[in-house]
Amino acid sequence: MGKRKSMPSATARGAKSRPKRPRSAKQGAELREENPQLPEHDDAETVDTEPRAAETVQHEKESNGGFQAVVQGDEDDTEDDLDASSGDDPGDTINKGNNCFDETETSCSFHRHVSRVLTNEEVKALIKQNSKFKWEIPAVDIPRSKWVGTGEKMQEGCDDHLDDVKGKLRDHWQHTLSDHLNSRMSFFSLCNSYRDIMHCNKKPFYLKRNGVDSSTMDAYIMHALNHVHRTRDVVIRNDAKLRNDANRDISDDNTYLDQGFTRPKVLFLLPLKSFARRIVKRLIQLSPLQQKNAMGPFKKEFGESDDEMEVPEHGTKPADFDLLFSGDIDDHFLFGIKLTKKSIKLYSNFYSSDIIIASPLALKRKIDGGEHGKEKDFDFLSSIEIVVVDHADVISMQNWAHLEAVFEQLNHLPSKEHGTNVMRIRPWYLDQHAQYYRQTILLSSYLTPEINALFNGLCFNYEGKIKMVTEHAGVLPKIQLEARQVYERFDASSIAEADDARFDYFCNKVYPKIQDLDEGGLLLFVSSYFEYIRIKNFLKSKEASFCRIGEATSQQDISRSRLWFFEGKKKILLYSERSHFYHRYKIRGTNHLLIYSLPGRKEFYPELVNMLGESENPKCNVLFSRLDLLKLERIIGTSSARRLVSSDKSMFVFC
Repeated sequence: MGKRKSMPSATARGAKSRPKRPRSAKQGAELREENPQLPEHDDAETVDTEPRAAETVQHEKESNGGFQAVVQGDEDDTEDDLDASSGDDPGDTINKGNNCFDETETSCSFHRHVSRVLTNEEVKALIKQNSKFKWEIPAVDIPRSKWVGTGEKMQEGCDDHLDDVKGKLRDHWQHTLSDHLNSRMSFFSLCNSYRDIMHCNKKPFYLKRNGVDSSTMDAYIMHALNHVHRTRDVVIRNDAKLRNDANRDISDDNTYLDQGFTRPKVLFLLPLKSFARRIVKRLIQLSPLQQKNAMGPFKKEFGESDDEMEVPEHGTKPADFDLLFSGDIDDHFLFGIKLTKKSIKLYSNFYSSDIIIASPLALKRKIDGGEHGKEKDFDFLSSIEIVVVDHADVISMQNWAHLEAVFEQLNHLPSKEHGTNVMRIRPWYLDQHAQYYRQTILLSSYLTPEINALFNGLCFNYEGKIKMVTEHAGVLPKIQLEARQVYERFDASSIAEADDARFDYFCNKVYPKIQDLDEGGLLLFVSSYFEYIRIKNFLKSKEASFCRIGEATSQQDISRSRLWFFEGKKKILLYSERSHFYHRYKIRGTNHLLIYSLPGRKEFYPELVNMLGESENPKCNVLFSRLDLLKLERIIGTSSARRLVSSDKSMFVFC
């Protein structure tokens, strides 16, 4: 995937470089001749804001194993789109309290966010402003952590943020969540600020911290539902006004600028089907709408159990492994969800959906046109306003490039017309500024350089950024044996040179010592596939006695390698982090552990060291550089990690 094309410089509203809004179909045709990138529209005077469909719902399976979303239409669609006040109860329209009584209320976060129009100068200053984290607030219920942010400092109190929520949603949440609502409001208040968020200390459900995981998940689902309800309510009410006054000229009326190029506004990116099932189940519970449509096919594809699988009483794997892989681990899924007046509809056509749930792999294939060279059709990503990437750490164990490719295709001009009235498109879409309004929420159990790069390089929300900073205690106390762990630091001047510097240090300083030893039992651990291939080729060139277990190794070869290593027929076993993630093997016969590169998941470190438990003379060596601070602090603790990277010495011992 090539680099994303740079957007043209922004313009203030009404500037010459923005396409003019046509007053008639004839002017619309002339406008498209001048601006061929602008979607066609047969009738610029139409007030129909969404594509209509009369086809029957059908669910066809694609050859790649996922569902093909096909057009869906029924009476509820018409009822939803023709009812001007359909969104909520009367309290949403007129509320004499302090709540948002209408979308025109400037105190409402949604209205404040979407109604602002950025100027040229503001866009140019965004990247510089969003790189300076200058304020902090405590992270509630998360020890040793705090939130730091750019832009205007957020208020620490969050009691009044439900006032921004639609009335029916608010009442339903208060009834459904009851005493648990307050625990959701801390993260909901961050989401409701519409800033980009990076939360990389999220305790996932499979680590037995269900409360923390559920409260975060509930919060971003609540935020997504509120955003969709407010978006649809504005569009529906404006539709009703225009039906009552068909001759109204809206070309100069800003109150009717209420939509993007396409309908989908929220995108959830998840690594596994089991995670998608949790999201859908909870979204249905947190929505006041009844849900009956397409649950049969959904349960068939994503599972029918209403409860998470419990850990086996006498399991041989760690508890988090059993929980993580207890459900459907398929990583290919893509479907839409449509919210109507009365129901939530699964597997809706992408262009009539409000929410898209996908894995990076499935969406990347959709962007590429599918496996059979189908026509590329991903315009439904053109108007995404909220992106939630949950369990990003698991995605990093799949293929991070797929996620980056998806982000590079967000908020581009669509290639076709999809039923939108050009005169009602928000000005910042026409200015190609949608990426500066898109909110990105990145959630992970730990921080990686790739997540950092995505957050810093592809997230430019004009509201600013918030990220979590944590003081780590480390995992050394989880080691169950007395083993000297020798940390050796090598010099690397930049990230670009780090891989070569590590490899040179291993070849010139470490391997000669290994080569001279007669004893076997050396477990050589590497964290990336690139390192795995590089070390494998090096050992082959040296005609070393070694076997290997990688992510692509067959089960037969894995069993053979483990046996050879245990019996001493092979002196070295090359082992990758991704293989350990998917299998969590306990490698017997290990006498010497050499960690070529530290694991990203801190839980793996004590597991690896504890494999030395059967050795009479256990040894452990770890290679690191100053650029490995993120991994280092999770394993030995933040304070110790800072001492190791700043010290004049290059050798350190932990016992």
